[in-house]
Amino acid sequence: MDDMNQELIENADKSYKHAETRAGEYFQTLFTYVEKKAFIPILTKDIQAWRQNHIRRSSLMSFLSRGKRISASDGYHSYIKWLNYTGKLENYLDRSFSYIFLRDLGKTLNSSESQKKIQQVVTSVKQRLLSNMDNEADPLSIVELYRWAQKENVEAAIIWLMDKLKKVSSILPQGMDADQAQRKLIKLIAGVMMHVIEEMDDNITAEERARQLDAAIRLGYSYGVTYPFIDDLLDANVLSKLEKQRYSNLIRTTLITGTVPSLGKWTGENGDFIRAVHNELREAFQYIKSEQHPKQRKGFFEQAFVFFQAQEVDRMKEISDATYTNEDLFIPVILKSSFSRLIARSVINAPEDEGFDNRTFLYGIYNQLADDFADMFHDLEAGAVTPYTYYLTYHRERPDLINPFELYWTVIANLIHNVYGSDTKTCEVMLNRAINGLKRFKERIGAEKYNDVMALFTKGMPAFNQLIQKMVEKADDVDFFDKLLRDQILLNLKKERKEREEFFQQLKTVREQINHSLPISNSENNSMDDPIIEAANYSLEGSGKRLRPIITWVIGVKEYGLSGEAIMPLLKSLEYMHTASLIFDDLPSQDNAKIRRGRPTLHQIYNSAVAELTGLFLTQKAIEEQASLNSFESEAVLRLIQYSVQVTAEMCRGQAMDLDSKGKQLTLEQLNTMCFYKTGIAFEASLVMPAILAKADEEEIEALKNYARHLGIAFQIKDDLLDVEGSVSLLGKAPGKDEENHNATFVSILGVVGAKKAMWDHYCLAMEAVRNVSHNTTFLKHLMDYIVNRDN
Repeated sequence: MDDMNQELIENADKSYKHAETRAGEYFQTLFTYVEKKAFIPILTKDIQAWRQNHIRRSSLMSFLSRGKRISASDGYHSYIKWLNYTGKLENYLDRSFSYIFLRDLGKTLNSSESQKKIQQVVTSVKQRLLSNMDNEADPLSIVELYRWAQKENVEAAIIWLMDKLKKVSSILPQGMDADQAQRKLIKLIAGVMMHVIEEMDDNITAEERARQLDAAIRLGYSYGVTYPFIDDLLDANVLSKLEKQRYSNLIRTTLITGTVPSLGKWTGENGDFIRAVHNELREAFQYIKSEQHPKQRKGFFEQAFVFFQAQEVDRMKEISDATYTNEDLFIPVILKSSFSRLIARSVINAPEDEGFDNRTFLYGIYNQLADDFADMFHDLEAGAVTPYTYYLTYHRERPDLINPFELYWTVIANLIHNVYGSDTKTCEVMLNRAINGLKRFKERIGAEKYNDVMALFTKGMPAFNQLIQKMVEKADDVDFFDKLLRDQILLNLKKERKEREEFFQQLKTVREQINHSLPISNSENNSMDDPIIEAANYSLEGSGKRLRPIITWVIGVKEYGLSGEAIMPLLKSLEYMHTASLIFDDLPSQDNAKIRRGRPTLHQIYNSAVAELTGLFLTQKAIEEQASLNSFESEAVLRLIQYSVQVTAEMCRGQAMDLDSKGKQLTLEQLNTMCFYKTGIAFEASLVMPAILAKADEEEIEALKNYARHLGIAFQIKDDLLDVEGSVSLLGKAPGKDEENHNATFVSILGVVGAKKAMWDHYCLAMEAVRNVSHNTTFLKHLMDYIVNRDN
């Protein structure tokens, strides 16, 4: 075993040294160009030609329209609308996807095939963007993602992915950016999918396309999850020095041997976290191996090892060490930036393509130097060694150091003229990207600091600097769709996280208020013990979620402006009605449940007769509370009570349908109807009742009913799934009751996967219904998220 491991280690080292030699040769070529500053006359000529399409002379019309200009910082939807209004959208998308074809797919832009495919993508994306504008849909929302999945028949993969992204976010500790981790994952998954789509035959069947897309989503995640759980983790200050060393050795062993070693006993304070990460990485690694052809597996492991080792070499550097050579600084950058993209192709078993490999190898450093420039002050603060941070630190005492900004422009000139054959469109796209990067950097750090940076990095080329700064100041139409998406994804993730925290805090706060008000007083009974009231309070004291009254409070108080104190009787009535329904549901004559809300059911503590009477008492107590809504017009209260009675009758109808269905095979339509009456109608009541008190119009009430119908069915599907997949500790009741009682459920009819698909379809239908609600719907959105993602 030791001999075999030694041989594997030697082979891995040979692979790295071979790649290092190639990178060294490339670096020497670039170094020669930098020394001669050969890029300056070449790019000066290119920029002089490029500027004709990007700097427009002032005119009366341009002056008059200047105030109407909208930028990407004004918001995603506004900017897309503005681009379309001004006729700029198609060119914007064209340069954006041309850049992606260069960077991610390793294509050349001067081929008719590339141009044809770029135009197809541009047309498709433009149509989708305009369609989203018409129906005001968020193209980055879960709804739009799932609707796309349904169209492509990859719902199972997207459901799996959403669960995985949720898990990654929950695993990451403080000190690691969960939003950035999810953004990177999404980007890498998209990259793998682009490669898979690019390799698809034009005549591929719908079934085979769905199979390949399904695998691409899972492969993309399996490769992408290495970024937060390897690169970002080893870069962060989460693990101790010894933990980092052991974890790094574990990853190295995996890439050298092709097998994930067991974790063993983990010494250190991050044991639980590392075990969770190890399990996730092992599963991802095994999936990648299962999808790879044996002949291509060797190449994948070699590329993965080179990428990891280059990252490790950079990670070991200390900014306090003043002795690093130019080769030390730039060769790892060339390796990690190129091999990160080479892996994306090898992971999908794509056939060898020498042109792609060569272009990607030469292109990578351009992208990495652009990223390092943008992040230089963040990296400097973190003590990270990059060509920019090192130059900033030692440029005075180390005149031998290459100016990384000069090397950046050298790479651009080399790519345009030596790699892509002076292709006009490639030149256009790359200069667009370079100027856009400087514009974004200047906007982010401010003009004063930006000018100081430029003074340092362009000290030996004042004329060239003057030219590019003029472009930064005046050039137009240089922005890119992927940057807009990146910013919007991060904005959405941060906004969602903040809203989610506020949502759960609101649940907690309102739940506490409701819990305090629920107990029923025995004072009216001449101090005699009343077993019915005692039983009612026992049922009410359980760890209920109180979702229905909480929904009513938020809609009533936050959206309709009703008084929280005035609607408290309504909140109590809703929980009394719901608790009564649970008491009846648990009876031996119905579900015969032994545990409810983590405690024995009421009939277990007392008896069935007391339980039945308690349920009846609570339904009447609910009506009594509703009748005491004396802060509202009597007509509205009467209408509410009439509606409440109808709801109670329909809940009984749903439970009767449930009892009658035992042992029978229901159709999906019958099950949907039954679940609406059992579950959805109560959610409808929690939305409609405050709307009635607020005298909302019928259109608004219908939109709320539509939302509630789908929320209720999604809630029931989740309950059915939890009954199969949940645990007693989380559920507060024993799972498996549906099968034990021969209940017809979404799982029994559709299976687990089919039930999950149906649940997410109802999620989408509910969120689409919300668009017709005139008030703020943030709470309703997060309520749906909570319903489908809950553990109990």
